[in-house]
Amino acid sequence: MQTVEKISTGLPSRWPVALAFSFSAIVLLAIAALAWRGPADTAMLTGVLVLLLLLLLAALYRRTLAAGLPRQLLKAGALQDAIFNSANFSSIATDAQGVIQIFNVGAERMLGYAAHEVVDKLTPASISDAQEIVARAQALSAELDTPITPGVEALVFKAKRGIEDIYELTYIRKDGSRFPAIVSVTALRDAQNKVIGYLLIGTDNTARKRVEAEQAMLDKRLQEQQAYTRSLIETNNAELEKARQVADKANRAKSEFLSSMSHELRTPLNAVLGFAQLMASDVPPPTQPQQRSLDQILKGGWYLLRLINEILDLAMIESGKVTMSEEAMSLLDVLQDCEAMIAPQAQKRGIAMHFPRYGDAFYIHADRTRVKQVMINLLSNAIKYNRSGGSVQVVCSQRGERVRVSVTDSGDGLDAKQMAQLFQPFNRLGQENSQEEGTGIGLVVTKQLVELMKGTIGVDSTVGVGTTFWVEFKASRAPQLVLGEGEILPVAQEDSDTQRTLLYVEDNPANLALVEQLIARRSDLKLLTAIDGHLGIDLARTCQPDVILMDINLPGISGFGALRILHDDPLTSHIPVMALSANAVPRDVEKGLEAGFFRYLTKPIKVVEFMEALDVALHHAAKHGLADDTTAAR
Repeated sequence: MQTVEKISTGLPSRWPVALAFSFSAIVLLAIAALAWRGPADTAMLTGVLVLLLLLLLAALYRRTLAAGLPRQLLKAGALQDAIFNSANFSSIATDAQGVIQIFNVGAERMLGYAAHEVVDKLTPASISDAQEIVARAQALSAELDTPITPGVEALVFKAKRGIEDIYELTYIRKDGSRFPAIVSVTALRDAQNKVIGYLLIGTDNTARKRVEAEQAMLDKRLQEQQAYTRSLIETNNAELEKARQVADKANRAKSEFLSSMSHELRTPLNAVLGFAQLMASDVPPPTQPQQRSLDQILKGGWYLLRLINEILDLAMIESGKVTMSEEAMSLLDVLQDCEAMIAPQAQKRGIAMHFPRYGDAFYIHADRTRVKQVMINLLSNAIKYNRSGGSVQVVCSQRGERVRVSVTDSGDGLDAKQMAQLFQPFNRLGQENSQEEGTGIGLVVTKQLVELMKGTIGVDSTVGVGTTFWVEFKASRAPQLVLGEGEILPVAQEDSDTQRTLLYVEDNPANLALVEQLIARRSDLKLLTAIDGHLGIDLARTCQPDVILMDINLPGISGFGALRILHDDPLTSHIPVMALSANAVPRDVEKGLEAGFFRYLTKPIKVVEFMEALDVALHHAAKHGLADDTTAAR
């Protein structure tokens, strides 16, 4: 393309000028002839001039062509020589019989032969691995379903039939050494499309083969390493599983031992504390020496009971047996309960307690019973390790989606070493020889309970100033009723002649207030409430409510435990008991129904569902209550 373009651009650059000059000459000569000899002679002269013009143009064309072609041919020849004599690849051209006719510089460098040693003497098969040629001939014979002779034919058979052919074979150098090569074969044809030879372009494939070999070696090593790693992992997993089973067995044994120990210790401890309290209240009262002895007995007994409870709490947490009933609850309500419980201890030591009084209720999503346990422990420590006449400040705050409650004392504070040892079991931070009693378990239990409720606990302290323990919980909204689309709250009814009784056993004041508002809208119902399971059982026996609504996670005894007692007691076994709990996964509901709850409702309360379940329970109570009365009358 480049040669044709340069020739064509060379001719037009001269032809317009020559043509214009010749045409002008003809016109001038014709005019002169017309003026000089007349029209007849002018025609003859013009013909002669045209003939001269054609001869001139022919000469000009030959000259131009002669001047342009050598340059293009020289350039094409130079390019051809550069390609053919490249040392980067071998170029071997053969005649139609496969005898080498051209052997370029690259072929000489790769194979070690001089061109004169192979031209008209050898074929490409002569410098190739014989076994590979035989194998190639067999493979091609099977592929193309035609017999192919090992030798040159096997190397050029596809190219001869116009099939693109690139293959890999082993070349043999003059010195007998071998190297892998990639060879591309092309058939050379004349103007009549007859094959006049073959061109074999080859590249040394040694480097790629070396890389492939290294890669294969790396892959093999990687596979071996992976297999070894898998073997180690499987072995470690087996060992870990075995260790886990041993640990589980040990934990079960520990839990069984602690449970048994708790029972065995509580029984005599109950007698010790019980009789000590009876003796302290005898009439006449004990003498002062006797009272001091009784005080020591009671002090040691209560301490031992607290120690048993803490150890059991830690064991239950570590064994994963502690369940959480997380729901919306008011943090200030819990703090008010804690204030009442901790007040005697603070007064005895002269510690001023400062609790938040008004403002936000600070609703959190947590287990009320466990939050109270956490706060009592932190407040008790703040009083215990305070200075005489000191103070304890309790502060609540909300930061985004977290609510923080801080307990700050005015004690001696903690140094860096003590801070690093916090939350370690049985570590009393150097207080072992002090007059303050303790086990070093309380903070560990507190931390684990907080984390089970998805909270965080931290501490800030300054030596000589005091210490602040803080706990953060997830913020929540106040307990709410859930209304579906188109549903409305029931409207307060007029006084009814027949009032039924509902007993609600719940320790969360916010939930109690919510149900109170709902029941206030039904004049046919009277609501009784109890804040723990034991009180609920007593009220059920005494007041004989029509229906009992019970939380699951209650202080003292769980809803399941209370249900068993109510079902086993002839006085209360006929009363339908409905569960209302924040334990809302399907397994919890199934477990509750299997235990014998009449219905298992989940928090937050769905108004329509709640009212419908309550009506069904009341209807059931009326029907079975009537049947029981009739049976009793007979």
